[in-house]
Amino acid sequence: MKEIFAKFVSQKISKTRWRPVPSGSLQTAEIFATGSWDNEENYVSLWSIGEFGNVDSDEGFEGDHQLLCDFRHPGDVMDLQFLDQERIVAASSTGCVTIFLHHQNNQTLSLSHQWKTAHYHTGPSSASYSSAPCTGVVCNNPEIVTVGEDGRINLFRADHKEAVRTIDNADSSTLHAVTFLRTPEILTVNSIGQLKIWDFRQPGNEPSQILSLTGDRVPLHCVDRHPNQQHVVATGGQDGMLSIWDVRLGTMPVSLLKAHEAEMWEAHFHPSNPDHLFTCSEDGSLWHWDSSTDVPEKSSLFHQGGRNSTFLSHSINNQAAAQQPLLSSWLSTDPAKDRIEITSLLPNRTLSVNSLDVSGSCLVCGTDAEAIYVTRQLFS
Repeated sequence: MKEIFAKFVSQKISKTRWRPVPSGSLQTAEIFATGSWDNEENYVSLWSIGEFGNVDSDEGFEGDHQLLCDFRHPGDVMDLQFLDQERIVAASSTGCVTIFLHHQNNQTLSLSHQWKTAHYHTGPSSASYSSAPCTGVVCNNPEIVTVGEDGRINLFRADHKEAVRTIDNADSSTLHAVTFLRTPEILTVNSIGQLKIWDFRQPGNEPSQILSLTGDRVPLHCVDRHPNQQHVVATGGQDGMLSIWDVRLGTMPVSLLKAHEAEMWEAHFHPSNPDHLFTCSEDGSLWHWDSSTDVPEKSSLFHQGGRNSTFLSHSINNQAAAQQPLLSSWLSTDPAKDRIEITSLLPNRTLSVNSLDVSGSCLVCGTDAEAIYVTRQLFS
């Protein structure tokens, strides 16, 4: 079992994100942000792991993540993304989107900019409206894209007071998450099991492509794009299944992988080692999926560390997939030939694990048990 350390923080943690390490730098991740939810007062907070997890002279583990600074946040923190080294974008259940600025000289956070009514429902008259939760944010500095329960997509720029582009009624259902496919294109997932690709170069309010799970319209809660192959996408939803998609092929997932026993809240490819993927769930579990070709005896599928050891993979649209060069281990979908190793990273089931992030050999996750877990030894 990897050494993973818990810190109890007296607030339910909805989101956790590592501060990006400068490109080309040999630094490891040391600072992460958290957002809280369902508390009397919610906060965006910054933490340092410092010497966290280093072995002391008695071969014990010492260190603790230290709170650097925090700032009160209106409503629940629904999503959290670093825009750059100093700025963090937070999405609120009040429909507000806020940029916080981290002052590293005196370790404080300040409010840099706020779009107070980024997401809202209109009332019977055009003059009346009520706030709608902003459910997802993705950043590509200086651009910020937000989605919400109102089915609206906003494109903001950090230096603009108003939205650069808004797609009203982009979706008749709730948009749960968003990611960039490439600079002008984004991908959204919604509450009826659809993925939609939007191209900001195109006028109008129609997606350029729609993909969906067949059969039951299971809500999708999370999406992540493979860091090297922009056509490979992972989604997770209300049924706990992990779906792998090739957006070049058809409209259905390449494979469905039986995963968690309840809602999957986040799925993240490792940014520099994307044969590894990480997921977390309402069922209190945090999983590491390893599809790398150097897993020994790649002949069977197995699952270790979970409560139920059932693991199912089946291939969809495999003929089309076979015609493409297998550039990604995630697109090699024949269960007879492939093996994915799943490891449970938390020693005990807890309340919901709401969020995770990975950087290098470091992982952080946040839970409804008011605990933050950190490991610096993902691949040890």
